[in-house]
Amino acid sequence: MADPKGFLKDGREVAVRRPVDERVKDWNEVYPDGIGRALLPIISKQAGRCMDCGIPFCHQGCPLGNIIPEWNDLVWRDDWDGAIERLHATNNFPEFTGRLCPAPCETACVLGINQDPVTIKNVEVSIIDRAWESGAVRPQPPEWLSGRTVAVVGSGPAGLAAAQQLTRAGHTVAVYERSDKIGGLMRYGIPEFKMEKRHLDRRLDQMRREGTVFRAGVDVGGELTGTQLRERYDAVVIAIGATLPRDLPVPGRELGGIHQAMDYLPQSNRVSLGETVDDQITAAGKDVVIIGGGDTGADCLGTAIRQGAASITQLEIMPQPGEDRPAGQPWPTYPMLFRVSSAHEEGGERVYAVSTTEFLGDEDGNVRALRLVEVDAGFQPVEGTEREIPAGLVLFAMGFTGPQQTGLVEQLGVELDERGNVKRDTTYASSVDGVFVAGDAGRGQSLIVWAIAEGRAAAAAVDEYLTGSTALPAPIPPTARPLVV
Repeated sequence: MADPKGFLKDGREVAVRRPVDERVKDWNEVYPDGIGRALLPIISKQAGRCMDCGIPFCHQGCPLGNIIPEWNDLVWRDDWDGAIERLHATNNFPEFTGRLCPAPCETACVLGINQDPVTIKNVEVSIIDRAWESGAVRPQPPEWLSGRTVAVVGSGPAGLAAAQQLTRAGHTVAVYERSDKIGGLMRYGIPEFKMEKRHLDRRLDQMRREGTVFRAGVDVGGELTGTQLRERYDAVVIAIGATLPRDLPVPGRELGGIHQAMDYLPQSNRVSLGETVDDQITAAGKDVVIIGGGDTGADCLGTAIRQGAASITQLEIMPQPGEDRPAGQPWPTYPMLFRVSSAHEEGGERVYAVSTTEFLGDEDGNVRALRLVEVDAGFQPVEGTEREIPAGLVLFAMGFTGPQQTGLVEQLGVELDERGNVKRDTTYASSVDGVFVAGDAGRGQSLIVWAIAEGRAAAAAVDEYLTGSTALPAPIPPTARPLVV
């Protein structure tokens, strides 16, 4: 193990974010000089808190199966080259997960039974940021080419992970993306203050140098049909995500100023990166109401603050969680706790246990207010609690219902499961020969770690389909679940 007494003498310590009044004036990451640099003075001690448990439940908490105790030990011993080798053995993109993952590994940490868990996510991002700076992350092109071709549709974390694994296995891989740039929601859905796009761009540059071909701005299912794609390639991986947003069909929904989060956030991301967006949806000077209390809602909150909103209210139908682990969610499950993101530190009001009943408009047909009511534990309205709150911009951040079924999915003729996701077997194969599915398109809306894990696993299945065997990491069953919810 690392420091045999580390967990006894050192407490949990995380990186200090930039002051709120400073960071809300720009779109840079909320940590000074990036989180990796901010953590370096403290990270060795934090890695030393790892107990190298006989049964490391952090492995089970992480869908990627990251070998966490090993790279904690290597960091504590100042062996950063060894640490990045161990980290990359299970995770293609730790710079993404180290910034965006909610860290289910930490809630499964054995130390967390009666103390604060190891700062696993912080150690991870420190390893990869230092590796990039030192030049330890280099292209790994294949030694030979198989002569087989694979199309990956979708350039989110699942698609990129599958593409990198298959390219390194010697196949000729093309990644298709309908947006004008590669990256999926990591490009245009994640605000710059959570992950600067330079982290994405340098990873894409590595993949290009390895041989992966990127084709952005291609509408697969439109200008390029699923049938044409299947004819051109030996195998196809569907990694289009779950992009159909959940709506709220209440009176007044048709009013102007009511938008889905994924109509709002991409525009803001483009502007923050120097692009011009005509008729941009902006929060400037408006009373903003965000419906949905998850990560996407927090992203909307931080964005609206930086745009200069007059007020921001975030609504959640669930009751406010407690700050301690509930008895019904014991270790090592992922507990529902009251969590404060960097955006929540910056402003806005969070309102729990309420349901929106109506949107009220002005004489111009735009939303001016929102009518809500408090709900009980069964989500039933509580009589006498109705009230109105001002709203000049309403953003839906209520999650997604599944993948887009028209176009590619329809053209390929793949079967869907009872939830509308693309159905797959234990090898990530769809009902159509040579067509595989990875990530949210098959699982439904989930975490970035699940997307990368499934991309890697699907790549192994595709490699075996094409060649009869595979040296890539063995796939996890699509139905697998960690010890978290």
